Amino acid sequence: MPRHHQKKSSAPGGGSQRQLRVGEQVRHAMADILAQGNVHDADLEGHIITVPEVRMSPDLKLATVYVMPLGGRDTEIVLAALARNKKFLRGEVARRVNLKFAPDIRFRVDERFDEAERIEKLLRTPAVQKDLEQDLEQDPETDREEER
Repeated sequence: MPRHHQKKSSAPGGGSQRQLRVGEQVRHAMADILAQGNVHDADLEGHIITVPEVRMSPDLKLATVYVMPLGGRDTEIVLAALARNKKFLRGEVARRVNLKFAPDIRFRVDERFDEAERIEKLLRTPAVQKDLEQDLEQDPETDREEER
């Protein structure tokens, strides 16, 4: 069967199991490299960078690394510094993760933290709290579960 007709895996989080596994290995390697301070760049000094996710392309030749500087400040400066040091980081990842090809690395800001904070603020607004209280009063499922 030709490769483009193969059924895609229904692994949680998108991508095949292999993509997820390799992405996690690359994430660990990248987090270790950044935590150890192996990248010598003035713009990265004084920044603690978290790597919450790495997404691999289906052919495992491209790694999209989602990063967030602690505190969420200077994201553009940090992204530019990481992009400047991409070649070094790619080599370090290749040494730590056993792959046929060292993946090309693309850096993106992970905006999930900001989105989660926005949702938390929204949930704490009085209008939403009022709606949630009304839903609890009207939800018969909640009453049945409490009786058990």
